[in-house]
Amino acid sequence: MRLETAVPAEILKAVRAPFVGAGGEIVSTPIAEPLSLYLDLAGETLRERLFLVQGPGREEFCLRPDFTLGVTLAHIASGAPSGLYAYEGPAFRVAPPGSDRAEQFLQIGLESYEAGDAPLADAAMASLAWRAAAAGGRDDLTLTFGDVALFGAFLSAVGVAPAVATRLKAAFSRPSRLGRELDGGQTGVPASGRLADLLVGLDEARAGEVLEEIWTLAGIEPVGGRGAGEIVHRLTARAAVGAAPRLKPAERDAIAGYLAIADEPRAALAAIADLASGAALDLALETWERRAAALSAVPAGRMRLVTSFHRPFGYYDGVLFEVRSAALAEDETVAAGGRYDGLPARLGAPLATGAVGCMVRPARAWRGGKA
Repeated sequence: MRLETAVPAEILKAVRAPFVGAGGEIVSTPIAEPLSLYLDLAGETLRERLFLVQGPGREEFCLRPDFTLGVTLAHIASGAPSGLYAYEGPAFRVAPPGSDRAEQFLQIGLESYEAGDAPLADAAMASLAWRAAAAGGRDDLTLTFGDVALFGAFLSAVGVAPAVATRLKAAFSRPSRLGRELDGGQTGVPASGRLADLLVGLDEARAGEVLEEIWTLAGIEPVGGRGAGEIVHRLTARAAVGAAPRLKPAERDAIAGYLAIADEPRAALAAIADLASGAALDLALETWERRAAALSAVPAGRMRLVTSFHRPFGYYDGVLFEVRSAALAEDETVAAGGRYDGLPARLGAPLATGAVGCMVRPARAWRGGKA
């Protein structure tokens, strides 16, 4: 496993300082986490980027690729209605083929769970990431924003059918699937085969019994923690989404125009407003105006709103952002974060709350580093 470049102590202290100033309870998370959590959120394609380990009961685990899931689970376990948590420690990802990129690397971050003024919280978190990244000494940084919720609001304004919009939002972080939809196909759900067709034709309780019986007859022991009922429920939901109609040509054109927008935030918002209007979209654009006004910590000309910007982790459901350096490859992010309000509930939180966080990689923030 390749390690990243060691960061001088004074640089590490400078990069850490904005997080220390933000406060937050120090939290640690398990290094090994259930693989199924990540595959549910990001799909099977993420598997090749994860270091896999097997638990004593043949459960599949992975070395944590980031901290957000672990911190969210820790917050839920605390039973607190709100919380602010800081962390610092190693994360692990398999380097792309042919790359000499570090596979074990240090992350410092902050996660906030609180129902409050979301635009201001987003701006505060992005500003924190910016200050931490800039503390490493680079003078070529830019802050790129995207917004999954804004995409959803635009789909509503264009009049896309709800089932189709669900399919498009699910494909947003997977460009090849989204591209197929815009080319006139469906992002849809891959064909599941005759067994899946049989199961989704039954009520879920009976389908679960049939699947368990098949496992018993075949001597199959499921791995990954998903029971028969959960598998059938997922197949049914996927089949319903996959059966939704295709986009109309005018809808495809409007969405293609939206996804082509990349500009300074206020200019990008104006371009979006020129394409469509509607109550949800108008509110989203007004919210973005407030968010942009609160980003005074970032120098003028260093921010962009890129409507097609996405991250592979599927738990982001609102604003997301990355701090990048011109000296590094586009996918060598210096700092990153975003909003994931729906994740706590998906992981079992009893109460709805806002959720937003960010992290920085000190070895990339350091001007003398390359990780």
